[in-house]
Amino acid sequence: MRTPQEVAEGIRNLFANFSQNWIIVIEAVFLFLIIYFVLKILYENNAKKLIPVYVLLIVCAGAVSLFSRDLTTGVYYIFILLISLFFLLLFSVEIKRSIWNRTKRTIVSSSDAAAKNTAVSARADEYITNIVKAVQALSKSNTGALIVLSNGNLPKEIIDSGVTLNANISNQLIEGIFIPKAPLHDGAMVIYGDKIQAAGCFLPLTQKDFPKDYGTRHRAGIGVTEVADVSTIIVSEETGIVSVVKRGEISRYVDSESLRRFLKEYYWKEFNSGGKKA
Repeated sequence: MRTPQEVAEGIRNLFANFSQNWIIVIEAVFLFLIIYFVLKILYENNAKKLIPVYVLLIVCAGAVSLFSRDLTTGVYYIFILLISLFFLLLFSVEIKRSIWNRTKRTIVSSSDAAAKNTAVSARADEYITNIVKAVQALSKSNTGALIVLSNGNLPKEIIDSGVTLNANISNQLIEGIFIPKAPLHDGAMVIYGDKIQAAGCFLPLTQKDFPKDYGTRHRAGIGVTEVADVSTIIVSEETGIVSVVKRGEISRYVDSESLRRFLKEYYWKEFNSGGKKA
């Protein structure tokens, strides 16, 4: 076990011979880039709770490496690489999708991208209009509904718990599915991009405490956003109140304009292939 004086002396020697230790500088930059990439992936995929865990492991391993006579710097580097690889494997699907989207952006010319974005925007507006119309009609008739806006990483068991549709989005179909006593009205509808992917799906319930007027539909709509990077739209069967949920946070009394903005944000992420998000 090294004493604090020995650790301090080692650090002083490192900086005193800084110009001669360029390999260490390269290694430090490489590790910094790896750590930054892992933190970026965790932040962008709604896994902020894992960030303190990752940082704590790095700091603790660094402290052990500084004060131990047996553990070399190389062992510390290997440890960082292994835990970084572990966290990256947790989000391998999201990383592949991000790389694929970037690759597509580089091969599309600016003129083609502009034309494509115009067409995509028109299609997205059509989907949004149909969904808003359906939700308004369901709200006016106090018909309960639960719609999940998926981005492709919804657990397979949730999709398999319902009936696969892969149908075009229309307000008539959405309303028809949630008609009381219809075979699929009690479950959740999953919308993925331009398709109604499935209906009658069962979702995990949130374990957090909420008011008693939050029934099973609301608890399911909140719960699925806690386990997957999705958003939900909920129509209360008792009051007709429309709510939206994102990352476990629910917003109630959503009007048509607010719902339209909520859906535009979803379709921006799903379809936009150029430019930066505002």
